Amino acid sequence: MKVVIAGAGIGGLTAALALKNSGFEPELHERSDLLAEAGAGIQLSPNAVKVLFALGLREPLEAIGFEPKAVRLRSASSARLIAYRPLGAFSTDRYGVPYLHLRREALHAVLREAVAERGIPVKTGSAVETFTETDAGVDIQCSDGNVTADALIGADGIHSRVRRAFAEDEPRFTGMVAYRAVVPASALPPKLVEPTATVWMGPGRHLVHYYVDGGEQVNVVAVVESDAWSEESWKTAAEPGELPAAFSGWHRKVRTLLEAAEDCHKWALFDRAPIPRWSSERVTLLGDAAHPMLPFLAQGAAMAIEDGWVLSRVLEHREDEAIATALDQYQQLRQLRARKVAEASKAQGDMFHLHAPGARLARDLKLGIGCRLLPEIAMAEYDWLHGYDAVRRFK
Repeated sequence: MKVVIAGAGIGGLTAALALKNSGFEPELHERSDLLAEAGAGIQLSPNAVKVLFALGLREPLEAIGFEPKAVRLRSASSARLIAYRPLGAFSTDRYGVPYLHLRREALHAVLREAVAERGIPVKTGSAVETFTETDAGVDIQCSDGNVTADALIGADGIHSRVRRAFAEDEPRFTGMVAYRAVVPASALPPKLVEPTATVWMGPGRHLVHYYVDGGEQVNVVAVVESDAWSEESWKTAAEPGELPAAFSGWHRKVRTLLEAAEDCHKWALFDRAPIPRWSSERVTLLGDAAHPMLPFLAQGAAMAIEDGWVLSRVLEHREDEAIATALDQYQQLRQLRARKVAEASKAQGDMFHLHAPGARLARDLKLGIGCRLLPEIAMAEYDWLHGYDAVRRFK
């Protein structure tokens, strides 16, 4: 069974590996001429790591990943520790695998190498534009020619062309702009950055930083509410001094970090409304093409990784040639979880950005009491998310 995958990002590459593992013949079509990812960092929570390890990527990921000791939430102005949650050994003990920080481009390189080793074809400069479903398969029109397959998977991101078959909606600007930068640890004062994922919260904005590249670099993501700019591009350079100016008045540790960020880019955050259906007789979606979400729980890539595994297993265990039934089952299995994660991600961002002083005080008290006086309850709060085991559920 030949499966064409539109998009060779993290989700598409993972789906290709999972499908190959299930006995199919996947073929990746990527609209870009180069197979590459932006240099920003990525957090891989245990639910995603379990899938990647099951695909045989444990050794390369452990070699490049950084294990944070905890996630800490701090006050933007005073650096007061509001709440914390252990990661590191806690994550491995509780969920069986580590929580990892690494660069997106490093993860993408690991996936690309695995795809090449398994002999999976990748065609660059080949955008899937339209398609026609028939009883025998899918006739796919690409920018560089036509191809026929038994099934088509749209893993082509938030601007997915495959998605047009299921919805005519357009991505909508959320009123938030994100900055990203990678700062050499050697350019910072010793101990300025803890070996944790640290979230600084302030009215209308927040900032996250953590180590990547084995602790040699610090990844910074800063999100600001704004209605003045909505260009969605990972490659748009911020003006010199723009990022520090956006966080003036914050604690000196934050300002020191941002002043050392020489190469800074920005992009607008977009999302889409949930759609009731993303699968047909021989076509389906995964990742941002199916269920885009805001990045405040660090789950966008994780959901695409889970999608790829579940889809491969559902197709593998289908009866006879019942592709349509398998794709419908895949959607039903993924839709509720993806929607719950998307809603939780948005709520997390709202919580980070509270404006009213009273609301911020209530938030801080609730978070602080939870992690200090009721630690077991606080630790279990993310079990539904990080403890999810797609590999065990769908063997």
